[in-house]
Amino acid sequence: MLTSWTLVAALALAPAPQEATATAPVPTAQEVMAVPEALRTEVRERVRSPGSTRGEQLERLATYVFDEGGLVLQYDNETTRTVAEVYRDRKANCLSFTLLFVALAREVGLEAQVQEVGEVLAWYQDEGVIYSANHVNVGVRTAVQWQVVDVDSNIIAARNRPSGIDDHRAMAHFYNNRGAEAMAAGDLDAAQALLAASLSEAPGFVPAWNNLGVLKMRLDDAGGAEEAYLTALRRQRNHAPTMMNLVTLYRRTGDERMVRSFQRRLDNVQRSDPFHQFMLALECENNGDYDCAIGRYKRAIRLQGDEHQFHFGLARVYFLSGNLELAQRELGRAHTLGDTDHVRAIYRKKLDGLRRWREQASSQFDP
Repeated sequence: MLTSWTLVAALALAPAPQEATATAPVPTAQEVMAVPEALRTEVRERVRSPGSTRGEQLERLATYVFDEGGLVLQYDNETTRTVAEVYRDRKANCLSFTLLFVALAREVGLEAQVQEVGEVLAWYQDEGVIYSANHVNVGVRTAVQWQVVDVDSNIIAARNRPSGIDDHRAMAHFYNNRGAEAMAAGDLDAAQALLAASLSEAPGFVPAWNNLGVLKMRLDDAGGAEEAYLTALRRQRNHAPTMMNLVTLYRRTGDERMVRSFQRRLDNVQRSDPFHQFMLALECENNGDYDCAIGRYKRAIRLQGDEHQFHFGLARVYFLSGNLELAQRELGRAHTLGDTDHVRAIYRKKLDGLRRWREQASSQFDP
C-alpha cells in the first residue's frame, strides 16, 4: 500500500547484508511505462469499442484489470515494478498498479494521471493493524469530471483529497521506492543512483531527500545525512519522519542541544496531527487504558472532526468503559459521516445492536 517509502534512521544503522545484490541499471522513464506488445493488443481488444463513451471504456478497463479473465493481479508490497514487470509477474504494489493503469488508460485514448492522496490510515487484514502511510491512485477523465481508481480497499481515512501530479513526479515516486528497496537489500550503489534519479525528476521530492539522508547515514557520512535531512525540511517544514531521523542523527553524534530542539519540533507537529493522535488512541485502547484512549480520540476529532473512524473509535471505547449513552451518540455521528453506503450500513447495524443492548439492560432494572 505504501507509495513512497520514507525510511527512518533505524535502517541507516543496520549492517548491510554480507552478499549485496548486483547493481542493475536505472531504467528510463520510457522503460518504466512501456506497455508490452501482447498487453497492448489485448487491452485494445478488450476496451475499445466504436461509439462507446469514455465512461464505458473506463469500466471495461477496470473489469479487465481487476476481474477474473483479465490480469488478475496479486498485491505485493515488497517490490516496485515497471509496467512490463507487473504484466510478467501479475503482481503489483499500489504505485506499480497505478502506473500500469495510467499506461493502459492512455493506450486506449483515455486521459489519465497519477494522483497523490498524501498520508492515509490503512487497515491491513493480514496483520490486523492500522497505520499511516503515503498513497497514490489513478485519476481518469470521463466527460467533465475525473474518476478515481484505487487498488487499495483498506484505506479508512485520508488527510487530503487526491491531487494530480505530472509524470516527472510520478517517476520520482518510482525511483525513490526502488532506491529504498535497493538500500534494504544492501546494494548501496544502486540506491544512490536511484535516489539521484528521483531527485533529477523532481528536485523538491521530500521522501527522496529523506531517504538520501538515511543512505548517507549507512555510509557513515553524518555531514551528508544532515545536509539531506535539512534540505527535506526546507521543502516541507513539518515532515515528521525527517525530524525523527534528525533526532537520531544528533543523538548519534552527541549533539544534545540539537536533539532537544528537533524533539520539541517533532512533539509539536505530532500534537497537532490527528492521525498521530488516532494511533496513540489505538495504543491506549489496546493496553486497556480507556481514559487515555478517550482523550486521544477526542483530540483527533478536534483536529479533524469529519473522519467517521475517529468517532467510531471513541464510541468503541465508551462502550468498553460502560458508557452506553455516549457510545450511542458517537456511533450515530460515525454513521452520519460514513462515506459509502456499505460503511453506513455497518454503522446502522451496530447502532441497532447497541440500542437493543441498552433496552435489555434498562429492562432488567424496571420494577
